[in-house]
This record gives sequence, C-alpha cells and structure tokens, in this order.
Amino acid sequence: MKNTVFYLPSCDSCRKIIKAISPKAQLVYHDIKQDPLTELQLQELHALAGSYEALFSRKAQLYKAYNLKNQTLTEADYKKYLLEHYTFLARPVFMIENQVYIGNKPEIVAKALAALAHD
Repeated sequence: MKNTVFYLPSCDSCRKIIKAISPKAQLVYHDIKQDPLTELQLQELHALAGSYEALFSRKAQLYKAYNLKNQTLTEADYKKYLLEHYTFLARPVFMIENQVYIGNKPEIVAKALAALAHD
C-alpha cells in the first residue's frame, strides 16, 4: 500500500488534521465510509500496528450501542468489528513508509506530519 491516510470526511478531527497536511505530500486519501477497509488492508495495518486492538476505537457510538465495554474482546473480535463497520477504526490512521500512526492525539499527529515532510 502506498502512503495512505484512512479517514472519515465527517470527522472534525480528521478534517482539521488533513488541512494541516502539505499539498506536496505524496499521500492517498482513503475515505473509510465510501470505501470500507478490505480484509487485506486491515491485515497490512495489523502487521504494522501489532494488533487489531490498537486500530480499534472505543469512542465509536456502536461501541456503546453494542455494550462492548462490558465484554472481553479478543483479537478476532476486534478484527470482526473493524471489518463490520467503519466507525470502529480509530482515526485517522496514517500509513507512511511502513510505519503506522493511529488516532488524533497531538503527539501522534505531529509524528505523522513529520514523516510526511521527510517523504
């Protein structure tokens, strides 16, 4: 996979972060709502992240709706939910030069933007 950002256009954090990306950056923008992750893409992200749990968002409304907080989830569960619905992906997720940057914490975003600047 080329350098890619997986994002949701309706997400305020994603929009703000994407706005900060240099127009010169060689980056593929992947809208996870219009084009959900494939199993192969998820496996590639998993290989870089080390676990499906690392890619999983506990802030998703469906997390609360499915009452997942009170369940013990396995890696297989995380994978299933990530493939089932786009909102379970922590976002944005940057894949840059075989490194993965997950989420919108300022330190993560700064590292992703720095990696893009060196690209």
